[in-house]
Amino acid sequence: MYPRKVIETIEKWLAKPEVIIIYGARQVGKTTLLKMLLKNMENSLLLNCEIPNVATLLESNDVSAITALFSGKKIIAFDEAQVIPNIGSLLKLIYDEMPEYKLIATGSSSFDLASQLGEPLTGRNIKFRVYPLSINEMKEKNSWLWVLNQLNILLVFGNYPGLIDLGIKEKIQKLTVLSSDYLFKDIFAYEKVKSPVIIRKLLKALAMQVGSQVSTNELSNLLGISRQVIDTYIDILEKSFIIFSLESFSTNMRNEIKKSKKYFFYDNGILNTMIGNFNLIQNRNDSGILWENFCISERIKFNQNHNYNTNHYFWRTYDGAEIDFVEEENGELKVFEFKIGKTRKHKIPKSFSTKYGVNSLTIVTPNNLHLLLDK
Repeated sequence: MYPRKVIETIEKWLAKPEVIIIYGARQVGKTTLLKMLLKNMENSLLLNCEIPNVATLLESNDVSAITALFSGKKIIAFDEAQVIPNIGSLLKLIYDEMPEYKLIATGSSSFDLASQLGEPLTGRNIKFRVYPLSINEMKEKNSWLWVLNQLNILLVFGNYPGLIDLGIKEKIQKLTVLSSDYLFKDIFAYEKVKSPVIIRKLLKALAMQVGSQVSTNELSNLLGISRQVIDTYIDILEKSFIIFSLESFSTNMRNEIKKSKKYFFYDNGILNTMIGNFNLIQNRNDSGILWENFCISERIKFNQNHNYNTNHYFWRTYDGAEIDFVEEENGELKVFEFKIGKTRKHKIPKSFSTKYGVNSLTIVTPNNLHLLLDK
């Protein structure tokens, strides 16, 4: 098993009363994380909410039957809790009336779980995210040399835990199954998704535009559905941890692009599955896009796994000056460019440095990948 950085942060909350909520896409390793977290805790119990008998008991709201299910354990983990209707009310009941229990819940879809947990658990929960494996986590199990040797493979097939140690043919088979059925299980069950076909077409369209500013009007025309539906479906895809957005960074500078977004995938393997291209990097004309997607997702994982409170943007002006990634923390800015090939010396745009007082630009290439892991 691969170590998960977020465990260190979660462990600090085990002795506190708040319900621990762990979000993440299916197959990113939430169940494995729970097992690692509870491994040496004899008073813990892990309940799989997708098992019919468990679900039936939890849905009954019969307090005596539910506490009997706990079998005298005091740390109770509910895996895939989003499948239980009104799970938030149940957790609130246990939290309020039976404080001797410490509760943990995982969910693969924040649009379901958050809506059920939101009001009932206001002020009673702490949230964490689990992502596909980070390069830091892979480095800890293997080595930094292993990461560098595998980098071209990771750029194509991604970092899902169940794929890392497979051969290329097996990676393709697993990604195909994951992206065709399992990853979208919660999305297709969501009442606002009227057409799974459109979801897939939308994801492909977004995959083809990674690193570019996305127009929802253009997507609406391309797919033949309203802009409102496009916005709803993108929101669902973000809340199911398949894609994420970067907004444009701007203040009042006249020439800055405002109210624009770029979309990226949390995992390069899913991105490549959507566009149907598993060719290796040396045979690709989109290697720069794959590198940018990989680096941005890794930087976000790094910040989240270490509990850094950062905001993330891109920056561009109407005359073409741009920065790939702007990171803001407590008013301080750090800026990155991502270059996969040989590049001339790249300087920070003068208009940006003059306006924001930032004179240092971090250029990340395969030869200095470690810079993504520097605070």
